[in-house]
Amino acid sequence: MKVYDLHCDVLYKLAKADTPLSFEDSSLLQANKKLLEAGEIALQLFAVFVSEGFPKEKRFMEAIRQIEFFHTEIVGKHENVVAIYQWDQLETLKEGQIGAVLSLEGLDMIEGDILKLKLLLSHGVRLVGLTWNGANEVADGASENSGTGLTTFGEEVVTLLNEQNIIIDVSHLSEKSFWDVLPKAKWLMASHSNARTICDSPRNLTDDQIKALIERDSPIHVVYYPQFINNSKQPLEIQDLVKHIDHIVSLGGKHLVGLGSDFDGIGEFVLGLEDASKTQNLVEQLLKSYSTEEVEGITSSNFHRFVQKISKEE
Repeated sequence: MKVYDLHCDVLYKLAKADTPLSFEDSSLLQANKKLLEAGEIALQLFAVFVSEGFPKEKRFMEAIRQIEFFHTEIVGKHENVVAIYQWDQLETLKEGQIGAVLSLEGLDMIEGDILKLKLLLSHGVRLVGLTWNGANEVADGASENSGTGLTTFGEEVVTLLNEQNIIIDVSHLSEKSFWDVLPKAKWLMASHSNARTICDSPRNLTDDQIKALIERDSPIHVVYYPQFINNSKQPLEIQDLVKHIDHIVSLGGKHLVGLGSDFDGIGEFVLGLEDASKTQNLVEQLLKSYSTEEVEGITSSNFHRFVQKISKEE
């Protein structure tokens, strides 16, 4: 069953490697091309992420370098990996092709400069997370307790993203930032977040946040990272992740829930879900509780339906 995965950190891994890694088959990548093919991934979002420890004066060029990796190493060398710059291109993907989409995970690298953001967007970015876990010139992240929320510059950023019909990702926002962004964003979603009721982490969404996203008809994609699935130290099984899907469904989100692995951004794994090739193990587990049509919704068609609405305005 084909799968849309809304978050991985392959570009970050490629950029930080001491020696070049092959997207084709590197054993150091959890979502290399062969593993994506084995897992039947039909759409993969590739995040540009510049860590907080990176020198400030070099962050923007590091983002550009990761975008260059996307164009040269991800789509440039592989005929069956197709860059998606407009969502209606999903309609033309053929069997065996993988759609590849650029996203931004945090906007620390633009340092309060809207022109830098415009340049990054010009490379085909279709989804933007305003922060990582800390605060920046745009908003507060999930681990920030200042209570600032969305800044005045952040409102300018949201306006630009709305004008370009770019999805705003709430996964790393603080609660204050989330509620500030919610009424201002034209298109928004959570690309890789779980339910805080099941696992109490600031990176997860409260029931009120989940209900608000459902009210906005915004997708909510669960993440595979064990620390966001269960706070215990015990080895986790796929059913532990499915509990988060069940909870979102119980709140009315069956038509919006999806997947956002965070492969290559995590170092701990659910048993049977250690890399992209194991994705069908999750599909098989879901089929024990949901109909084929419902599972197809979770794996791809819920998000596909969402971006079809965006395509009408692109």
